[in-house]
Amino acid sequence: MRILGPTMIYKMSCLATMRAEMTRQTTPTRVTFTATRIAPMNWMSNGVRMGWGDKQRTLKKKVPGSVLEPESAKPPEPVYQKWFTPSGWRRTKEDLIFEMKTAYCIATLRKKKGYSKKQFYQNAVTLYKEINTVMAKGDIASLRKTVTEKMYSTLKNELKRRESMWRRVHWELIEPLDRIRTLRARMIALDKNDLDKAFVQLTVEFLAKQRFEAYDSTGSVVAGDKNKEVLVRDIWVFERSLFQAGADWRLCARLSP
Repeated sequence: MRILGPTMIYKMSCLATMRAEMTRQTTPTRVTFTATRIAPMNWMSNGVRMGWGDKQRTLKKKVPGSVLEPESAKPPEPVYQKWFTPSGWRRTKEDLIFEMKTAYCIATLRKKKGYSKKQFYQNAVTLYKEINTVMAKGDIASLRKTVTEKMYSTLKNELKRRESMWRRVHWELIEPLDRIRTLRARMIALDKNDLDKAFVQLTVEFLAKQRFEAYDSTGSVVAGDKNKEVLVRDIWVFERSLFQAGADWRLCARLSP
């Protein structure tokens, strides 16, 4: 019996997808897909749709600071639905492509930048704590180097809305975190003719206990309780350039859990 490797499995999956797309083009029936569907063959997303060594594909407009896949991870399906229904088979194929795209991105990141999961998680927790602490203090200017321009604008507007309701905020992170894990990794090429000009986005889940309390202009507590620990789940997207010298991880977006 011949054992198929990951490359052959990926090619077979892409070929099946191409056949399905050709079939849809010949039928007048309109097919609608959900926003969370991951397009196959999108090996290096939004820069070049990578096939089997062919670099000539559609270049979509994606710039640093714009989240490639803003959807959070899909919940797992029941076993019977996953293995015994057409929708489950499609989901299994999408999950396989999803994991292969993440593996490819991490491998490239490790090769080009010496990526270490342990070191990245340490940096991610540091940024998570630093950004939340700064936001609690209202010192938005100090976040210029740790967030993207788009995220800086978002945080600045968020702080203005908060100050209209609360005078100050107490925020505290209880360490160590209960959980931190990478949900997805994506690499986006900026130039279809130069795949080295790319940036990486890692979507990370934080699960941690926190203390929070908000005060009005008189110093009275109006929200939260700093004596109580609350378990909070956050999903943040971190971004890093692969071609700019001295580039480091920055917060690109915060997604809804």
